[in-house]
Amino acid sequence: MPETTRKIIHVDMDAFFASVEQRDNPELAGKPVAVGGSRKRGVVAAASYEARQFGVYSAMPSVTASKKCPGLIFVKPRFDVYKSVSRDIHSVFRQFTDLIEPLSLDEAFLDVTQNKLAFGTATEVAVEIKKRIKHKTGLTASAGVSINKFLAKIASDYQKPDGLFVIKPDMAQQFIDRLPVEKFFGVGKVTALKMKSLGIRNGLELKQWSQTDLVEQFGKAGKYFFDVANGHDNRPVISHRERKSIGAETTFIDDKNTLESLTDSLWLIAEEVTSRVSKLNSAGRTITLKIKFANFNQITRSHSFLTPVSDYESIFSTAELLLRQTFEKGMSVRLLGITLSNLDSNKQSSAQMNLNL
Repeated sequence: MPETTRKIIHVDMDAFFASVEQRDNPELAGKPVAVGGSRKRGVVAAASYEARQFGVYSAMPSVTASKKCPGLIFVKPRFDVYKSVSRDIHSVFRQFTDLIEPLSLDEAFLDVTQNKLAFGTATEVAVEIKKRIKHKTGLTASAGVSINKFLAKIASDYQKPDGLFVIKPDMAQQFIDRLPVEKFFGVGKVTALKMKSLGIRNGLELKQWSQTDLVEQFGKAGKYFFDVANGHDNRPVISHRERKSIGAETTFIDDKNTLESLTDSLWLIAEEVTSRVSKLNSAGRTITLKIKFANFNQITRSHSFLTPVSDYESIFSTAELLLRQTFEKGMSVRLLGITLSNLDSNKQSSAQMNLNL
């Protein structure tokens, strides 16, 4: 483990959008709720825990969600309200530290190696943050506490909802060794499948691989996998970061070779980009379509606007036009992505001690 240790907390609100809707409308309490559109090509932006019991999750097509949960209640997103609640949550964070790195409206990293209120341990800070968020907003948050960002983020998801999980220095490597690869932050379904095909099922087995071999198999991500498997993550909590782009992409399990199937995937990706743009209160002037083919060759096509855009229709229709202009019969595509860049900074949301956790 690193010699210089820090006290890092990752706070993640529980089913944030859906929980706000249930808080503000008592009739929704205890019921399966999905924030998003119920239209044919709608996508779930957030799901309550009652809906998740039926297998409903964010980024799922609304049609699929309705089939999984026939009694699902769709609620139109109210991003202005979510942003207001997020500001209240961040006001709680600032009572303890100025080293806050927002990841979205509902989650952030906090470096509390030195905290303003002189709490003795990071665990005490996390307990108090959860308590104050509940008092101020009526909502629950889950928190993860550890020595670096990688472990803190994993820990926050460990006992959701309303959870608090602490990974102390002396248990960190053992925890990583037992962690299934699909639980590693940054390992998606496709990467997890590839790892398992290589005989890598957990952190211990991942740790047996050299950095060179991991880079050969996974590209630049291989160095990251090598570092975190060995307990190393020295990334600082960055309180002010200028975001250059916002995007989303999908790697297909089976290559797609028709314009219709690619368009169906594209609207899902556009919904995810729109959701992320809304969460970050941002907008951008350039939309870029990324296409990676079955032979791993990759191309991008872009279109720029005179004024910033952030709405779903602009993002989807532009990406769809770029796809139609690019796609040719016989193409076999393994990855599709959309990125919004040239962001309007005026609309973006802000974002050596003994460790005694």
